[in-house]
Amino acid sequence: MRTVLIVLFDDVQSLDVTGPLEVFAGAEAWHGGSYRVLTASPDGAPVRSSSGLTLVPDHALDDAPAPHTLLVPGGRGTRHQDRRLTDWLRGHGPRAERLVSVCTGAILLAEAGLLDGHRATTHWAYCDKLARDHPAVEVDPDPIFVRDGRVSTSAGVTSGIDLALALVEEDLGRETALAIARHLVVFLRRPGNQAQFSAQLAAQTARREPLREVQQWITEHPDHDLSVESLAARARLSPRHFARAFQSETGTTPGRYVERVRLEQARRLLEDTGDGVEEISRACGYGTPEAMRRAFVKALGSAPAEYRRRFRPASTP
Repeated sequence: MRTVLIVLFDDVQSLDVTGPLEVFAGAEAWHGGSYRVLTASPDGAPVRSSSGLTLVPDHALDDAPAPHTLLVPGGRGTRHQDRRLTDWLRGHGPRAERLVSVCTGAILLAEAGLLDGHRATTHWAYCDKLARDHPAVEVDPDPIFVRDGRVSTSAGVTSGIDLALALVEEDLGRETALAIARHLVVFLRRPGNQAQFSAQLAAQTARREPLREVQQWITEHPDHDLSVESLAARARLSPRHFARAFQSETGTTPGRYVERVRLEQARRLLEDTGDGVEEISRACGYGTPEAMRRAFVKALGSAPAEYRRRFRPASTP
């Protein structure tokens, strides 16, 4: 049985705690004897989450059993750190077989020196701070979670569920993780390399309806003619007016938006299907495998075939 210890502190983000907790508790219910999930605060007293929810821990940190998996959530409380917590993490973190953080919990691990020399991520709004304050940490702002040896860090809030599911899949197999995901009504696997922002979220939503319709059209038809002239005609604007209005309202040019949508779709198809590179390149509007290869090398530093080898699960049909 693996002991999962989740640390609590005032102003913790409640979903950072309860999301992974529900995953591990569900795994224990499905596969008895697999996990013992416990919580602990610095002094054993109840804590109040940032949303006002009161959480009652099982233990004080000093009285908690040695964990297999030590999970550190995030929240506003990481901005005014409890020295007792970081001191405890510094002393006990190296003994855990797995160190896990959700959201800005990565900042607490970094303060305790537990991320030095590791690749890590955190909530997009705090990646710059983590990199600036802890130069020994290799901060990757893009993925929803990063696993580097015994250290796993996730981007924020719901990504903690994705990471917990990945850990359960590693421990107990895909079928158990799938059963939990179905019960929680979530996707079984958002791969860790998936970007924190989809193309649609990375760009602002246009205020004007014709431009919003164009954004949706691009997402649904990456294989069509998505030139400025074609998109401008769809928006019933001149190409020059369209390009200026699109950038003003979305924060990016039409060309960059199209590039990101096509890359995102191609990555998804490489990860989740057995379609060939030539077929995917046509479906995503690249036209040729060589054009898609150039786009992948430019954006991701690897060719499509290499990307698939690295990130496609072995169980994908």
